Amino acid sequence: MRWRGIVGVPETGSTAGISHAHPGACERIRMTDTLFEMIGGRLKINAAVESFYKRVIADESLRPFFEGVGLEHLRGRQSMFLAMLLGGKTVYTGKDIREAHEHARTMGMDASHFEKFLNHFRAALEEVGVQHDKLDQIIKLLNHSRGAVLDR
Repeated sequence: MRWRGIVGVPETGSTAGISHAHPGACERIRMTDTLFEMIGGRLKINAAVESFYKRVIADESLRPFFEGVGLEHLRGRQSMFLAMLLGGKTVYTGKDIREAHEHARTMGMDASHFEKFLNHFRAALEEVGVQHDKLDQIIKLLNHSRGAVLDR
């Protein structure tokens, strides 16, 4: 039998019996799954982004940052950014993260606003059914952008 590039995966794509022929092969294959795939891919991300922006717009302390902003365009860019961040096969083509948040910073966005954004994102991910261990990983990844968003 010929094997594909991934150890333990037959060329046909069948995984039947490979754990006997190659112990640990299934574990190696699962390790290649991205966070993007593990949470449910594009549909889950789009649903979370939709929920997130509903929450943000309903938040009186965050709403002013989005007045006059094309939310449909923003939702698309945010979904694209998240897909890339979580390992999806997406290339983010939006603005640099510092540049994208420059206007919000001039309006007074600070660390307390960033915390609110993270809390709303956590709630949105929970709403769409992202498992807590994956949710924590996503929030940590988003938190890494704090310095760029706040230009610190």
